[in-house]
Amino acid sequence: MAAFGDFGAMARVRKERPPTASEQLERLLGYPWPFPGRSPKHNLSAWIVTDDWSEHVPVTDAEVDVFEAWFGDLFDELFGPCR
Repeated sequence: MAAFGDFGAMARVRKERPPTASEQLERLLGYPWPFPGRSPKHNLSAWIVTDDWSEHVPVTDAEVDVFEAWFGDLFDELFGPCR
């Protein structure tokens, strides 16, 4: 019988968790991820959004079916149920 305080026989095997994607990138690149701060070229205050789509965008029946299947509940919540 083990003495009080002797946990060797009862110790649980601790599974090592797999490294996160950020930890893997840090190991691969040699510096922390995500990078601290935002690079100047990605300064959102200088971005300009331009709508260059045509007035009407063609959509197939199959595309409509996919959107209704995945987002139907959301569309009903936002716009009301179909009539």
